[in-house]
Amino acid sequence: MTHNTEYAIEVDNLTKRYGDLVAVNDISFTVRTGELFALLGPNGAGKTTTVEIIDTIRTPTSGKVTLLGMDVTKGKQAIVNRIGVLPQGFNSFDRITVRETLQYFSRLYSRRNSDIDSLIELVKLEDKAREQYRNLSGGLKQRLGIAIALVNDPEVVFLDEPTTGLDPRARREVWDVLHGLKQKGKTVFLTTHYMEEAELLADTVAIISKGTLIAKGTPAELIETTANFMVLTLQSVDGNVIEIIAQMGFKPVISNDNAIKTRVQHTDDVQKILSAIKDAGAFYQSLDVRKPNLEEVFLKLTGEALHDSHADGRGTT
Repeated sequence: MTHNTEYAIEVDNLTKRYGDLVAVNDISFTVRTGELFALLGPNGAGKTTTVEIIDTIRTPTSGKVTLLGMDVTKGKQAIVNRIGVLPQGFNSFDRITVRETLQYFSRLYSRRNSDIDSLIELVKLEDKAREQYRNLSGGLKQRLGIAIALVNDPEVVFLDEPTTGLDPRARREVWDVLHGLKQKGKTVFLTTHYMEEAELLADTVAIISKGTLIAKGTPAELIETTANFMVLTLQSVDGNVIEIIAQMGFKPVISNDNAIKTRVQHTDDVQKILSAIKDAGAFYQSLDVRKPNLEEVFLKLTGEALHDSHADGRGTT
């Protein structure tokens, strides 16, 4: 059965409390059928809680969530048969092969007619079909996890941080798989820590912070309406530069590659910063000035950067 309405997911005034803690605070949004929707937020923002309510794992405190036309609190069994889920920290059985893994999960869903070969081809694991799970790299394991989420031919696929901890090459290989899902007409609900991932893949991005939905739109719309500034990036700077910039009233931050980034309103600001660095006898090796990307939008809206939850030892909520 195929869902023919405009929206695959409708979230209406959703709230989730744990005692005095409000994990999700009265949020509303829709996900169109066939789109890739990315939910972004820092650790503890409410991303995973929101997803687990939508895919029927948790129950809401209040509000209503409709998935494929069904209330998630009432139609759980019917819903589960029509969705696929790749949870955070996915794992499988060490000593069975890629093909055997997919056959096993296919039987769990009573889908003995699942086209295992097509799934293996979709996630580009043809050369690894006879490889045991324990011998796969992190990226290959994630691609197998996506295939497992597809064994029941779901209409909506939930992917919670599918590329966390992967190296850049493995991450891009997973992105290719996600492009393939879109081409097959699947609705994909993605949570991610990677701004580049959301900017490249998502049709719609929603940003959640402290349990509240603070922005929603296409990546281009969010950048255009939110980020009325430029970003100055300085590479290979000495230790005094960040202090010099801060003393001028700007707000420099250090990026993952140890570059210093700061927002400026005008090109004159760039010249003032460079002159101040020179006058102080400090140095930098290279600079770049460009319009912002989704990461700068996120930083401006939330006041904090995204972090890889595996890298800092914390999970998401």
